[in-house]
Amino acid sequence: MALTDFETAVAAARAGADVIRARYGTALTHHAKSSTDFATDVDLEAEDAIVAVLRRERPDDAVLGEERGAAGPRGSQRTWLVDPLCGTLNFAVATAPFSVNVALRSGDSITAAAVIDPLSGDVFSTAGPHQPSSRSRIVDVNVDPPFPNGDRFRAAALLASDRFLGEFRPRVVSSTLALAWVAAGHRAGYVTDGHLRDSVHFSAGIAICVAAGCVLTDLAGGPLHLGSGGLIAAADEATHALLLAMVEAEFG
Repeated sequence: MALTDFETAVAAARAGADVIRARYGTALTHHAKSSTDFATDVDLEAEDAIVAVLRRERPDDAVLGEERGAAGPRGSQRTWLVDPLCGTLNFAVATAPFSVNVALRSGDSITAAAVIDPLSGDVFSTAGPHQPSSRSRIVDVNVDPPFPNGDRFRAAALLASDRFLGEFRPRVVSSTLALAWVAAGHRAGYVTDGHLRDSVHFSAGIAICVAAGCVLTDLAGGPLHLGSGGLIAAADEATHALLLAMVEAEFG
C-alpha cells in the first residue's frame, strides 16, 4: 500500500536517523564547506538514505538536499527539502542535540514534514499530535550566522537583556530541533534571524509549529518570509507578545 506524504516524510527521516544513530561516537571524515563550516561522511550517508526513500516512494518529485543539492525533475511543483543532519558540529563531537529534517513543499506551501531526534527516537511531524505550552518558560535563541538583520538586531542581545532574563530561561541550542520542541511543549519559544523560505534547516520545524497551533511571525511581527526576515515562534499569543516586544526594543 502506497505511503501518504506524511508517512513518506517520516519514513525518509527515519532512514536518515538510523544512519546517524549507528555512527554516533565513531570516527568521522570531515569535508570542508567553508573556513568555519563542514559536513561529515555521515551527513552524506544520511542524505543518501533519505533520498533513497523519497526516490522509491515519490519518483516524480524533486529533492533539494543540503549536501547533494537538487535532484529529480526540474520545475516540479513538489520538492522535498532535506537537512540530513541539523547540528553537524554537535554530532561530530558526540554532543546532543541534532536532528533530521524532511519537508515537502507542494506549490507554495509546506504540506508534510517530519523532524526526528536520532538519539531519543522522538518524532515530530505535521500530523502531531503536539501540544504547545509556555509552562517551561524556556526560550531558545539561535546565535549562529548568518545575520541579515545584524545591523539592527542580534538574537544574542536577548541573552543580555534584563527584561528577557526576568521572563524566560534562555538556552542556546545549535539545532533546529529546538523549533520542533516549541510545537511539542518542551520550549516556550524560539528566536532566530535569517531568510528562512525554503530553508532545508527550518522548513520542517516551521511547518510542525504551524500545524500545532503555535504563533509564528518574522522579527517585526509580520508574516513569515515577506518582511524583515527571521522568526519568532511561541507556544501562545502572550509569550509571542512578550518576545516581540523584546525584539522590537533591540531593533530600536
